Amino acid sequence: MGFIKEFKEFAVQGNVMDMAVGVIIGSAFGKIVSSLVDDIIMPLVGILTGGVDFKEGLIVELGNAKLNYGLFIQNIIDFLIIAFCIFCVVKAINKLKKKKEEPKPEAPAAPTTEELLADIKEILKNKQ
Repeated sequence: MGFIKEFKEFAVQGNVMDMAVGVIIGSAFGKIVSSLVDDIIMPLVGILTGGVDFKEGLIVELGNAKLNYGLFIQNIIDFLIIAFCIFCVVKAINKLKKKKEEPKPEAPAAPTTEELLADIKEILKNKQ
């Protein structure tokens, strides 16, 4: 019974739940970006490159194999957009964390041994 209890505690921890939500949102975001690249960006790039279709137009045939490097280029663009968006989100989160962690006023530095000895010497000198 201990194993099941331990697994339950692990599964409902905040970090695991946050990660699950992140994966789900990331998956949906990936579909949106893929649609953006497939349906909007690549047709515009195709127009700019003289009507080249990146999905079916940029293929090299080597014997029976087809190397679809146009689709590979499209996936690279897809990845770069997602990576840039993630970079922006992480940068914004880090900026918010820095604002929350305002620097605390520093405590005055502790006197050095030499300063303490000099103060004791002054006190003894004044007593005499």
